[in-house]
Amino acid sequence: MPDLFLKPLDGVSRMLMTVPLKPLQGDRFQPTGFPSLGAATYQTKDGAKLLVESNQSMANRLETTCWDTATNEPVAALTGISHVTVNRNGKFLTDSMLEAHRINSPYLLEGSDKTFFNQIKTELGGLAEGPIDRKKLAEVLLKYDVGSLIHGVFLAKKELAGGRLRIARALSAFIEASGAAVAASGGVKNDHVNPSGDTKAGFGNVPFARDEFVADRIDLHVNLDLAQIRGYGLGERAESLLVLLALFKVRKLIDGDLRLRTACDLTVDKSANTLISPVEFNLPSLHEFVGKDNSDGELQKSIKACKDEKNHALMVHTMVRFEDELRKAKDAKKESGSGDNDQDAAESDDDDDESAND
Repeated sequence: MPDLFLKPLDGVSRMLMTVPLKPLQGDRFQPTGFPSLGAATYQTKDGAKLLVESNQSMANRLETTCWDTATNEPVAALTGISHVTVNRNGKFLTDSMLEAHRINSPYLLEGSDKTFFNQIKTELGGLAEGPIDRKKLAEVLLKYDVGSLIHGVFLAKKELAGGRLRIARALSAFIEASGAAVAASGGVKNDHVNPSGDTKAGFGNVPFARDEFVADRIDLHVNLDLAQIRGYGLGERAESLLVLLALFKVRKLIDGDLRLRTACDLTVDKSANTLISPVEFNLPSLHEFVGKDNSDGELQKSIKACKDEKNHALMVHTMVRFEDELRKAKDAKKESGSGDNDQDAAESDDDDDESAND
């Protein structure tokens, strides 16, 4: 890696960080909740612990640091990276950077306009039989959606090498609380007009219980798999870009807004030490990444190096149209003859792709 501040990572298989966090105000916080489970609490040899934010949700939050919601495009510092934008009726609909399964999104692959689907199918040609050519897959992903090489992707369609094309997350993170205990509280939804009204219809007073948590310690754990990134075989320039982009996301996350939910507003606890392995490595400042005006920092230099390599752009911005009818699931069931009691097959929440928000 040519960048001076990445030198300590040369030959290292993982970059690990543990960043201590604390509630911005008070002691209570609200963890992520899971269907039919609620908060994920568990016992370890060190006592009670709590999953505050899952790997899946953190992948989305890391990607969000790169997206400008006002302009519906990547933030200025990332101008030139590869991603796929979907338009509908001439207006922005979504983007691979926002989709739960990135370029495996139905808005990219399931529409009646098969231009993009046929394009990547052609470029991935030759992978249908035998061992997967990982370098070829990585080159195609770098070209169309660089984030897939960081956050992972699973191209599940059988027309694309039989649904065998997947990349695990190279960058993963989660937030865990130690010494966690329930802080029980509650409240009531008041109806001052008709307190004894029909609550099923939304009237009347409705009391409720509420569980928040307190903890002795809250930590953000980050794992960047440098060996996986090198294993793509994309060369030094692309390698440096992927590492810089991953670290940029981490820096923006911890320097930015860590309000995960209404009742979960966290900040870095500067009274405790951030642990980094290797110890010789220091996470670059945001200024080192972006420079003075988002155009002369190390990240932008790396993006330009990949765009200009031998006059052949390794990354492109692709525009896709999705003009199909947006149907509800129950309408699709009726059309296929399925009854309302049929249970849809759920796509597995695999570590090899970025899942929807918790």
